[in-house]
Amino acid sequence: MRSDPTEFLPVLGRGKHRSPKRGACFMEMASVLAGERWSDHPACTHPLLAHLARLVNDFTSDAGRQRLTPLIPSVIGLQSADRRWDHEIALLVATRALPFASALRRPTVAVGILACERLLAQAEGRTPDALRPSSERALAHDPAAAGWAQEFTRQLGSDHATRHPGPAILEYSVPAIAHSRGADADDILFTLLSDAITLCERFTSRAERATAEVQPVERPAQLAVALPG
Repeated sequence: MRSDPTEFLPVLGRGKHRSPKRGACFMEMASVLAGERWSDHPACTHPLLAHLARLVNDFTSDAGRQRLTPLIPSVIGLQSADRRWDHEIALLVATRALPFASALRRPTVAVGILACERLLAQAEGRTPDALRPSSERALAHDPAAAGWAQEFTRQLGSDHATRHPGPAILEYSVPAIAHSRGADADDILFTLLSDAITLCERFTSRAERATAEVQPVERPAQLAVALPG
């Protein structure tokens, strides 16, 4: 019987590691399972999904981080040049974060939601005023923050952005969840990453994933030096 490919991997740790002897983060493990060189930025996964995985890895507690391990094979092959992936991932993260963000952070997270809605509206040929139900529910948690964000976005205009706001949205939203009071941040972060993976899986055809299957290895050669015989 073939073993789970994550069974022989190092224990997940926070941050970047030079080699498996020093531990591994979520995406470093993914790089090995995908047959790539050791890296926390492997080519096997969409850059923004990989960025989310690194952030969730780093902001999850030491006690809760190992729960992420079974998700690692799922990110391999989730890749696309379609810019809507960036919009969708960032919107999911921002809408999930706003209810848990502090009062000071909520206006900025709300701006992220509206920015993603505008980008998706442009891609889908619809008016940006017609928000998705998930965005409406998130913004309803703080009408004042939502109102401020709408006015800020209106004044900023539609042609101000020179690059996609996705990385900044993730870097602001994930810590907002991690530092929330009275919430089980580890559970929320786990569910967020799992849902983002499911979202990308829906966008990916079987043909696209067939070229990036998890290698059927018992013990990845790159990790053997770090593991007991």
